[in-house]
Amino acid sequence: MKPVVSALNAWSCIVVSVFAIVILSIIGSLFSREHHAMVGSTEDPVDGKAVAGSIFGAVVIYGVFLVFCGFQAFLHMRESRRGAISLS
Repeated sequence: MKPVVSALNAWSCIVVSVFAIVILSIIGSLFSREHHAMVGSTEDPVDGKAVAGSIFGAVVIYGVFLVFCGFQAFLHMRESRRGAISLS
């Protein structure tokens, strides 16, 4: 199987996905616990658990991106070990 995206794009996607998963997980956990920094103001959302559900949905999507890009990076590494010549 050949990679769909370039190696640079695959590794960039991995870095961004890991960073997003970590940051969004922290923010989602703060909303799910209804931490006063997240829901303590009158301008903040009333239902912190609903917001946390949306944020954890984004974490799942970034997890899918991470798996896809990790597979693409694996394909690039496997292809480079075989001595394949890349024209692009």
